[in-house]
Amino acid sequence: MVDVRAAEPDDAALLHRLAAATFALACPPHTTPQAIEDFIATTLSEASFAAYLADPERALFLAEDDAVAAGYTMIVFGEPKDADAAAAITVRPTAELSKIYVLEGHHGKGVAAALMERSLEAARERGARTIWLGVNQENERANRFYEKQGFERVGTKHFLVGDRYEDDFVRERAL
Repeated sequence: MVDVRAAEPDDAALLHRLAAATFALACPPHTTPQAIEDFIATTLSEASFAAYLADPERALFLAEDDAVAAGYTMIVFGEPKDADAAAAITVRPTAELSKIYVLEGHHGKGVAAALMERSLEAARERGARTIWLGVNQENERANRFYEKQGFERVGTKHFLVGDRYEDDFVRERAL
């Protein structure tokens, strides 16, 4: 049974552990272990999650599969900060589905779909008319999932991991 709940301030360490265990799953094969470690140590650190949880322009959700933490998501409300994404988005107001990650052993169990449903609901509650995301062009599994969830490709952007920019698709879905 999958349950999704709003993450709370004392979940920062748990979110960091989930991020550390799942971030590499979304990276293309050429991403170096050092680049992955550096990204986790900075952007996905426990301190970063504490700041995300304290930010009123963000909402984070945790999914539990049979009472075991299995994944998380983060929504960022407001205008995209990335210029390429901002140019690609077709409808405003919008929200970004910044992160949606599920532990590998929980793939195919409805965890991602439950996180997505709650994330879409949160975006609607905050008045967004669309939700967008960036996904690595080489991440076939994620791209298939997002297409199944109704996200259409509307552009491209770059995403920095280590010292290398990756090519992401910008996907958008009407709410």
